[in-house]
Amino acid sequence: MSVTAPSGFRAAGIACGLKASGRPDVAVVINDGPSAAAAAVFTANRFKAAPVRWSQRVVAGGQVRAVVLNSGGANACTGQDGLDDAQRTAEHLAALLAVPAGQVAVCSTGLIGERLPMRRLLAGVDAAAASASASPEGGAAAANAIMTTDTVPKTCALAGDGYAIGGMAKGAGMLAPALATMLVILTTDADLPPADLDKALRSAVRTTFDRLDADGCMSTNDTVLLLASGASGARPDPGAFAAGLTRACADLAGQLQRDAEGASKAIAVQVTGAATEDDAVAVARAVARSNLLKCAIAGEDPNWGRVLAAVGTTAAAFDPDRVDVAINGVWVCRGGAPGAPRSQVDLRPRDVTITVDLSAGQADATVLTTDLTAAYVHENSAYST
Repeated sequence: MSVTAPSGFRAAGIACGLKASGRPDVAVVINDGPSAAAAAVFTANRFKAAPVRWSQRVVAGGQVRAVVLNSGGANACTGQDGLDDAQRTAEHLAALLAVPAGQVAVCSTGLIGERLPMRRLLAGVDAAAASASASPEGGAAAANAIMTTDTVPKTCALAGDGYAIGGMAKGAGMLAPALATMLVILTTDADLPPADLDKALRSAVRTTFDRLDADGCMSTNDTVLLLASGASGARPDPGAFAAGLTRACADLAGQLQRDAEGASKAIAVQVTGAATEDDAVAVARAVARSNLLKCAIAGEDPNWGRVLAAVGTTAAAFDPDRVDVAINGVWVCRGGAPGAPRSQVDLRPRDVTITVDLSAGQADATVLTTDLTAAYVHENSAYST
């Protein structure tokens, strides 16, 4: 199940012609309450899309009654007209639901630099709002409608102590950290105030979406939005809720990684023995972003020298003569020098784990990435044509 797994939510996804393919392209998620508490994190890209700028103002009020999402156009870098379009979209759904426009968030994804065809979009909002359902099918349809280059929808649901958490996500390219990764809607029927939701969401995102780095490219539209209906009446311990939310985010982040554009390998870069968590993240991210290494993994070549070369570009505290590297459990580098023969490494499986032990402390971190293939280059060479 998806965003309709918790009680108090309705969702829908329909096709309104934003995509030339005719596939679904507009979704709504409606919070019927009684609570409308919400929190969100957004892209750190300075070129924030119009829907991001609108939704930032909405979420600042701590109340979100609904969100309208579209694929088939990012509404990014579209000037004042784009901002007006985002506001008009929110006002349109708000009028249909008889709620304040300042409590309707907007999310868009697709090609940057082109305005949305508003007549089609608003007609789509009408149809989606009319068909919104609390059924599993409603949630599934919404998840399908936000896909762009995704090959499969991404959804999750888990049960807490008297409450539930649901979610949907889209993203296959431009996966890089910026407080969020692409579009993610999370729902819960727990009864928690906005401040607790915000703390839990930021904690969850920090170790999940913020550590998914498939291609090092940061989107203009990244949004992770958490809505709470309070319909269960359950008031969980904030720490327990945050732990559950983190599991949901990790589930979705893993699905995003496995569906990354052109990827043939899902790579986990684990850094241990770091002096600080920040050092561990910096080293893991440097390794994850090495195109040379990503190409080697695509070719099933356990070239550990490329790992060390990436580690060495960071300012992390470590002694180069004490760094160890393992690839799929084989310690091919010991003390910055050759370890076990690289021929012992089996890179045929889709899942690949690269472990870097800095021998400088007790902190650790893991960043998820993918390999770099000709299929990725082909897909992104013709995205706008």
